[in-house]
Amino acid sequence: MRLPLPSRIPILYLILSVLIAVGVVPLYFYATKVVAMNREALQRNERLLQNTVTSSLAQDIAQRQKDILATLANMTYSIQVTSGGDLSGQRVEAPEVRALLQNFIENPGSIVPYASLVNSEGRFMSVGTIAPDEFLKKELERGLAASHDGRAYAGDAVAVGSGKDSRTLVVVSRPIGNADAYLGTLELVVDLQYLIKKLQDAHAHGLDTFVVDHSGRLVASSGKNFATGQDMTFNELVKNFVDQGSNTPLTVTKEFQLQEGGKSKVAMLGTYDPVPGLGWAVIAQKTRALAYKDIFDMQQAALLFALVAIAFSVFVGLLAARKLTTPLEVLATTSRAIAGGDFSQRVQVKSRTEIGELAQTFNSMTDDLERYVLDLRKAAEENHTLFMSSIQMLAGAVDEKDPYTKGHSDRVTRYSVIIATEMGLTDEDITKIRISAQLHDVGKIGIEDRILKKPGALTPEEFEIMKTHTTKGAAILRPVEMLKDMLPGIELHHESLDGRGYPFGLKGDQLPLMPRIIMVADTFDAMTTNRPYQAAMDPEYVIRIINSLANTKFDPYVVAAMTKVFESGKLRIHRAATVTGEQAEAAATAQV
Repeated sequence: MRLPLPSRIPILYLILSVLIAVGVVPLYFYATKVVAMNREALQRNERLLQNTVTSSLAQDIAQRQKDILATLANMTYSIQVTSGGDLSGQRVEAPEVRALLQNFIENPGSIVPYASLVNSEGRFMSVGTIAPDEFLKKELERGLAASHDGRAYAGDAVAVGSGKDSRTLVVVSRPIGNADAYLGTLELVVDLQYLIKKLQDAHAHGLDTFVVDHSGRLVASSGKNFATGQDMTFNELVKNFVDQGSNTPLTVTKEFQLQEGGKSKVAMLGTYDPVPGLGWAVIAQKTRALAYKDIFDMQQAALLFALVAIAFSVFVGLLAARKLTTPLEVLATTSRAIAGGDFSQRVQVKSRTEIGELAQTFNSMTDDLERYVLDLRKAAEENHTLFMSSIQMLAGAVDEKDPYTKGHSDRVTRYSVIIATEMGLTDEDITKIRISAQLHDVGKIGIEDRILKKPGALTPEEFEIMKTHTTKGAAILRPVEMLKDMLPGIELHHESLDGRGYPFGLKGDQLPLMPRIIMVADTFDAMTTNRPYQAAMDPEYVIRIINSLANTKFDPYVVAAMTKVFESGKLRIHRAATVTGEQAEAAATAQV
């Protein structure tokens, strides 16, 4: 078989490659090094910028949260003191308590536009500059429920209002009282406009910044593209934060692909920084093209310069290569013919240069190679013949040991090959089946003659010993590496599709195709030849018996192939004398 040869590369291309390598490669390495250094520096700077922005925002949010919680604690204490520890009934609306909350809300630096005080009876008093909508009311209800359980509460971000009046708010609450008595609940609504302002300031540096909660939903953003509470886990950076867990302290900066609203993916560079204590994360991201714009510009300039150098090298190389291509073309043509298996070809080049010397050396090498190839082919054929002869000798030894089955291995082999061919198996698979079928009973070498040559039916104990010929055969041949693919046919040809065979009781898909084919061929030969325990049966009757066992003992596809080759005349044997139905049934049962 001739091996496919690689496409020829003209010497012209090689000369051009050398000139390009000499002229361009040093420049390439220099430019690559400079670009890499600048890229690394720019990447470090960009990562540092994102880390600085996200870290600053995360720390600011965390500090604000601490201040709010501290203020909430102070306010609950002040209310408890001011009310004298009594918020029951109308006491929750006492003027001094209202004044305390009013002063807190109207403080110029306050980020709390609304406060609500609820007593243990459900009566409440509220002050503020906003009117709670249904979403905010539900958050206030959650905060109140948490207080009833004795817990402080920090809720999810909610958006109220629309247009210029829209706000992003968060509810925090704390129970008022002590371990002995629950007096009420103080709830504060925190305006996150301060956070949005800081995110917008970061956006001025070209960064897209936003904050998400522990589940990946938007808390606040520098733009208007997304709504508060929207699921942002389509963003790989957000998904990574959610997967890592909201309590992770790690700041992560990475490149990723971003796809929004069915648009094509965009390469991004982004960072997330967790907010301690809140389960939030600050996200900052920028398109990779924008982050590395200077590097891309430098790469384009270097590429343009390299193209000019390559064009010059190509022009010079074209002039120099013409003088060498003609004799080398002759050498290449002859070489291709020899590589294709025609060892009679010789290089006809007359030259006093190194090319002429190469041609002479090549011709001498071809003479030796032709001789070696012929020797190898002869040795390979001899080895293959020896291998197949050894197999036939081994199978013949088994058949000679059992006079009742003389020629059995050859017939099973012939039937198996005919069936496999009918089923459309590859030549390689058919060869494996041929060898496996030839050796399928090799294990009988290890069976005692008193059992193997017994003229009558075997006792149950003797039959158990006889059944071991399958595993004995596999054990004999397993050390032979070349026969490892043939072992299933040797070891499993007495298995049954329904699991009632031996030696392992395999069934269904557990049985490979090889033993399925051999078991049908083996059964056909056993039932159409004379044995100590049965007379040879009529082939047509045997075919009917085998068909009746399809789907139980035999593979129906193999049985169908066997039937087809028998009916078409591809498989022919000498017709045996007809036996009675009782004899045929008994023989079939014994074989099964």
